[in-house]
Amino acid sequence: MELALYYAPNTCALAPYVTLTEAGADFEARPLDFRRRQNFSPEYLKINPKHKVPALVIDGKILTENVAIHQWVHRAFPDAKILPADPWGQLQAISLHAWCASGIHPYLSRINNPSKVCDAPGASDSVVKFATDALFENFRIADDMLAGREYFFDHFTAPDAHFFWCCRRATQLGVDLSDFANVGLHFKRMLERPSVKKLLAFENEVKERFAKTA
Repeated sequence: MELALYYAPNTCALAPYVTLTEAGADFEARPLDFRRRQNFSPEYLKINPKHKVPALVIDGKILTENVAIHQWVHRAFPDAKILPADPWGQLQAISLHAWCASGIHPYLSRINNPSKVCDAPGASDSVVKFATDALFENFRIADDMLAGREYFFDHFTAPDAHFFWCCRRATQLGVDLSDFANVGLHFKRMLERPSVKKLLAFENEVKERFAKTA
């Protein structure tokens, strides 16, 4: 099986990099430099016309969106237990993925680039404020879910990787998560996983490589 993961630093492609690593998959990571708009190149638009990452190429077939990619990883590597074993647990995990993708990620995007939401003069501060308030509501829900738990389920699963990215991106954008103790403990726990350490080392190498060609 030939696997290639299209990835860019700081993006949610972090999550499948981590889960593929956790599954012991033999995959090639293909970094894209968003600052140089490589995701808009004709070559990449043939792979993913949505010009986003992640995109996972599986023996020439292309799969996009984290919600779908993680289900494929679970089915291809069931022994890794990337999703819970029971059907109800799997549905709950898919629900968490969808929440990260559609309930948290869009607010992070608004903070990162408020002018894409509203380019009216002076609107950026308001966009960031309302997006931050919405993030706090979501992180409070997550904090309650993680109370007394190491992970969202009784062991590491793919939603943990996806939510870890949400937290990491929030902190990169200056969002203060210190009021969410359980979220903070989950974040620290994730940082200790070998798969995450591997991802972070790889990301640093990619950033250094991109900086040299800037």
